[in-house]
Formats: sequence, structure tokens, C-alpha cells
Amino acid sequence: MIRNVIKKVFFCFTLLTLSIGVNAAADVDKKDPYQMIKTVADITFKRFANEQSAIQAEPNLLKNIVREELMPYINYQYAAYKVIGSNFKKTNKAERAKFVPAFREYLITSYAQVFTLYNNQKVEFAPAKDFSKDRVVSVDTSVIEPGRAPINISFRVRKHKKTGEWKAYDMVAEGISLLDSKQAELSSLIRQKGLTHVTEMLKEKSERNIVFK
Repeated sequence: MIRNVIKKVFFCFTLLTLSIGVNAAADVDKKDPYQMIKTVADITFKRFANEQSAIQAEPNLLKNIVREELMPYINYQYAAYKVIGSNFKKTNKAERAKFVPAFREYLITSYAQVFTLYNNQKVEFAPAKDFSKDRVVSVDTSVIEPGRAPINISFRVRKHKKTGEWKAYDMVAEGISLLDSKQAELSSLIRQKGLTHVTEMLKEKSERNIVFK
């Protein structure tokens, strides 16, 4: 059940990052969460299209695209700490310092694998709202595919207190939170076997090759 939930949310994230048109500005505006998402999506889509032949020959190139184009705009440390959750006090600084990059690489591999499912779906964005007094906003979208009901997605973005820059940290697809799903999957393992064990497990998963099925 959890595995299917996670796959659905990852898929929706991929649709969001690949389904924007090609008219966004080249520079990413980290001070505007709505524009940031659209611009990053545009850049990612262009690279995915331009390198399609190379990707078909070497699918692991998808990891490079995710690492270079998406991860700079994802607050993976905040997400990693949220996954640790109630186990946080049972871990130490050294363990967390190793877990965060392992979690980051795991996300990269997970996103890259879902890139192989893209099939020209379209995404419609809800109008941007005033975010001047907010620290967390949800960018609402709908994934449109002929013959199917729209999939409602909210992309949660958080503003850094000091820099004022926004980064994504979670997605909610049809009420299913990626962050909550990962916490449900890993929390009990962290509690039972420790953070070091889970870190090594994620490292192993992140080394898996990307395959087109």
C-alpha cells in the first residue's frame, strides 16, 4: 500500500516538472514560489527533450538531470529531518549528517526512475496567490490526461527565514503527502534498527540503475 502511494506521488511530481510549456524565463526567481516552479519545470523539460536519445541509450543520465536541475530547488534537508520525525532525539548529529545526503541521493534515484513514465501529460496551474505574508505556500495544479479525471496536486514550498528564498519540500497528490508517506515507510525502521541502518539501506537503493519498463 505505502509503496503504491509513494509511486503515485513521485509520478505526479514528475508530471509537474515535465509538463510546462517552453516560454518561461531562463533565470529562476527563488523569491517567487509560483514562478520558481514553472521556470524549473521549463528548464528540466527542455533538457529532458534535448537529451532524449542519450537517455534512451543510458537511462542513468536521468539522475544527472534530477541532480542538476531539480535538487537545487528542493529543501531535502528539511524533508529528511521531517522523515526522521519523532525519532530525532534518538539520533545524534553525526548520524543525521550522514542520513541527509543519503536521503538526497535516494530522492534523486526515485525521481529519475519516475521520469521514465512520462507520456506527454499536461499540467494546469491554479492562479498564483498573494504570498507576501506567508512562509509556506501550496502551488495547486491539475494533471490532465484524456479519458481520465484530473489529478489534483499541491506542491508545498517553504521560505527560508534569512535568505527569503523558496524551496519545495513536499507534494500532496489527491490527498497523499510524499513526506508523510516516506515518514510512514521509514519511521518504524529508524526506531527499530537505528538511523545508521536506514542510511545504509537508502545508499543501496540510490545506487540502483534506472530502467525503462
